[in-house]
Amino acid sequence: MDENLRQVISLEQFPLGDDEFRASCREALDKDGLLVLPGFLTDEALGSVRAEGNEKQRLAYYCEQRHNVYLTPPESGFAADHPRNREITSSKGCITDDQVAPDSELRVLYDSPKFRDFLCDVLGETALYEYADPLSSINLHYAAAGQELGWHFDNSSFAITLMIQEPTEGGEFQFIRSIRDSGRGEMNFDGVADVLDDDCSPDTLRMEAGTLVLFRGRDAIHRVTPVQGDTTRMLVVLAYNSEPGIALSESARMTFYGRLQ
Repeated sequence: MDENLRQVISLEQFPLGDDEFRASCREALDKDGLLVLPGFLTDEALGSVRAEGNEKQRLAYYCEQRHNVYLTPPESGFAADHPRNREITSSKGCITDDQVAPDSELRVLYDSPKFRDFLCDVLGETALYEYADPLSSINLHYAAAGQELGWHFDNSSFAITLMIQEPTEGGEFQFIRSIRDSGRGEMNFDGVADVLDDDCSPDTLRMEAGTLVLFRGRDAIHRVTPVQGDTTRMLVVLAYNSEPGIALSESARMTFYGRLQ
């Protein structure tokens, strides 16, 4: 099992089973809400995944969405231009788990017990499980020129991504930490208004191809700026659940994938 994983990542540089390495990752994530591991994928694995992504881009489902930053339906108690209801745009393409090759390096990594155990330790989870539906566990997202991911908060407590191909320009990940406290129901509408009105300066992360990122986005507002140039941005999302048997809702699958299975 380690030998298969060794083809995907450098276990010497990223010793997933080492207690000291795990502790340093956990400390970074707890401190910053963000863990960035550049060069996580080997050159060979990165090249293979990029080639698979380019070959299967023809299968991608593209959608453009209008949404508020909370990713919830409008609330009638607020005006349409209130930060609670103000609409912004996200647009991207996506290939789904069932379109990822059975022998893909992405599947080797996603299914690796060593990798999942590392994630559990760093994220503070007891166990991690794949999605029960056939579409949602591994997704490869495409953003061509003009496409973007608008400001939003995540519904999940963590996100795990791999940068596969950087765009020529744009496509930068921007975020502002701890701008709300969802656990206490504090939505910080004034702070969100400042973000939407460009009255604040977010942090910016420009990820190199092959970078693994763990991000806590439930209380950190974030976006991906519009892509510029002829090179499509390719990013993999490795999605896990804390409980077994969970599927993405049918409405979400139709929205993001255009199909249920």
